[in-house]
Amino acid sequence: MTFHRVEQPDGLGSSTSGIAVDFLRDWRQAAPRLNAGHRTAFQHGYWLGAWYEAFGDVAPLIAVISDAATGQDIAIVPMISHVRRGTRIVEFADLGICDNNAPILASDVDSAAVDAIGRALVEALRALPDRFDLLRLKKMPAQVGGKPNPLVSLGRVGSCSLNSNLVLVGDDFADYRASIGRLQLPRCWRVFSRLGNARFELATDIERAREFLDVMDQQQAERMRQLGLPFVLNDDVHARFYREVARQGVAEGYAVISALVCDRGIAATTFGVRYGATYLLLRMSHTGRTWANFSPGLLATERTMEALHAQGVRRFDLSIGNQDYKRRLGAGQVPLTDASVALSWRGLPLAWRDHAAQGLRRHPRLAALAARAMRKGTR
Repeated sequence: MTFHRVEQPDGLGSSTSGIAVDFLRDWRQAAPRLNAGHRTAFQHGYWLGAWYEAFGDVAPLIAVISDAATGQDIAIVPMISHVRRGTRIVEFADLGICDNNAPILASDVDSAAVDAIGRALVEALRALPDRFDLLRLKKMPAQVGGKPNPLVSLGRVGSCSLNSNLVLVGDDFADYRASIGRLQLPRCWRVFSRLGNARFELATDIERAREFLDVMDQQQAERMRQLGLPFVLNDDVHARFYREVARQGVAEGYAVISALVCDRGIAATTFGVRYGATYLLLRMSHTGRTWANFSPGLLATERTMEALHAQGVRRFDLSIGNQDYKRRLGAGQVPLTDASVALSWRGLPLAWRDHAAQGLRRHPRLAALAARAMRKGTR
């Protein structure tokens, strides 16, 4: 095991003893820590284990933050480091795959420790011999398992250009379905049901999950081709990642993979992850124009929500990105936070640029003018 320890002096929190930060370079060494801690679905062991294995061309950097006096773990921050144009950057283990990023927090973490975590992490990174230049933390939710996210204080609340899209459903799913009645999804189901042996399926074994993922890759790739957009989720690295998450998580319901199936084939698929009473929809595919008369993507999503609701799920996050169908399904926007902290003088220009971009996001007209100016400057 390779690690560096940086101990913080007393007094970082109002009543907190000194904080120690261990930096591990192998996720397998950090995985057993804080198994019962607060986290989002993206800090689950199945997700992070598959992520660090699949994206092995970046250097893992996992911060384990503990009470220096007792040795008790307070938080784990799963990160990576890489060099971009000569700048040494530290960021979450994400690479655009996660919808949000956060630390794992001890189940009994107190408010004084929460207040100290962000500052302790920054100072510890600055003390490492790696001489990192910039800490860039993106897509942070305000809370982690009902606890304040201690790293949000490093940035401006709501400064991220992306947001979650959350649907809260009460105990009666019929009430929710009535609230989105304008979508006429019961009618869509009746149309779909006229096809031979039409049914909704949740994958319960890895073989069926892989079959649905294969179809999802094909359908999404075709859709992106029609739109003239790049698509990478079916390349070797991403495909291996999603299938490893499925391999580990399908049986116990962490990885949720579903489809609309009939004798003519698979009309639509979904892929998401569940943690506790929260489900996050990450990917959705459908056959496009072939069966557009019953909105297969929307129908697959709604049937997945219904099946998970019966299992106790009440919070449905429809992913980042503000496509119209999410409003139609009743989603409300939940802000996320970005933070950029210079760790050296080399990181200052990038941190300043990030802060300027975050500030512009609160003024859409100025942001549009700046974007036009940048486009003109590159002609």
